[in-house]
Amino acid sequence: MLHEYRDEITALKQSNAHFAKIFEKHNELDQKARDADEGRAHVSDAELEQIKKEKLLLKDEALKLILEFKNAQA
Repeated sequence: MLHEYRDEITALKQSNAHFAKIFEKHNELDQKARDADEGRAHVSDAELEQIKKEKLLLKDEALKLILEFKNAQA
């Protein structure tokens, strides 16, 4: 997720518990979606859609925090 901000993500995971929680939850949902897409887990289409929506919301929130952090560092 957001690989172009690798340094900022590393710093935020260490200094911001809320960001770390968002990042971890996004990774968990990403794994669930991959497992479903690759047939390792069985979820309904509605459940998969909900997982992907939640993932996107978490990514948006993480990006907002990353950009705030980056701007504060400038």
